[in-house]
Amino acid sequence: MAGSVFRITVPAACHGMRLDQYLAQAVPGFSRGMARKIIDLGGVHMDGRRLRRSSQVVGQGAALEIFVDGEPQDIFSIGEENILYQDSYLIAVNKPAGINTQPTPARYKGTLYEALIRHLDNPFRRGTRPSLGMVQRLDRDTSGVLVFSTHPGSHKPLSASFSNRSVRKIYLALVDGCLACEQGVFHSEIARQHRTNLMKSVDRGGKEALTQYSVVERFAEATLVRVEIPTGRSHQIRVHFSEAGHPLLGDIRYGGPANRCGQAVPRQMLHAWRIELEHPITKTPVVFEAPLPMDFLRWLECARHPESGPGGPDKQG
Repeated sequence: MAGSVFRITVPAACHGMRLDQYLAQAVPGFSRGMARKIIDLGGVHMDGRRLRRSSQVVGQGAALEIFVDGEPQDIFSIGEENILYQDSYLIAVNKPAGINTQPTPARYKGTLYEALIRHLDNPFRRGTRPSLGMVQRLDRDTSGVLVFSTHPGSHKPLSASFSNRSVRKIYLALVDGCLACEQGVFHSEIARQHRTNLMKSVDRGGKEALTQYSVVERFAEATLVRVEIPTGRSHQIRVHFSEAGHPLLGDIRYGGPANRCGQAVPRQMLHAWRIELEHPITKTPVVFEAPLPMDFLRWLECARHPESGPGGPDKQG
């Protein structure tokens, strides 16, 4: 059922039924409990509007869309370990891998954006929505630092600093194979391919993407690289290394291997490590760093000591 979309129209015989009751009857494989969970996540839409209450009554002719992404249905919440910095104007967070940055058709609740709304909610000002401005995003399976504005006065200057390329963004990535040079630059125009929904370098009609890298550490089957992207195009790091013949470990969509150094790679090995920018209000330089997550560290340990086998790093972690 992962990645499924169900589109149904409510018949006259079901007019007036509760939403969860109707879905359990109308969608193959759905129980009422499962229907309630998907509604709670935000995966059910009626006539183009996301529904959030299982008790919602459906009417004859209503067009329902049910999105099921197949991901764990646990609700992600912001913890102290995720907060790298917070003041009255902005917040920097360490996003875990496996969490969507922004809402998708399949879920609103539990995305990083929604978790931040809950984190910023003032219990003494019920009914007042926190001011949260998104100026960047990371792919679902990329971990690391993200910055959001939390005040109307800071959103415009923060957004401008990203768009005018005055923000320095540094990533750490594990790429397949041995890079020939200690440092290098990829520069191309990239565009989305409608047939595959993947990004690709093109001769014309794309957007400029500039990726700079330097080798940090070499292993038998992979290389740890430090990457800077003056531009912020979707998937640009993944695209450029894939096209150079060195896709990211675990990045199956762009040709990356699922196994290396005797163990499975849990995800695309990309981590947004450091952001340097000017504070949008005080104008002072600020630096935010997100420590490498455990899955990344375990793989590095295994690559450094392949003789210990796949189980070695887990015993240490």
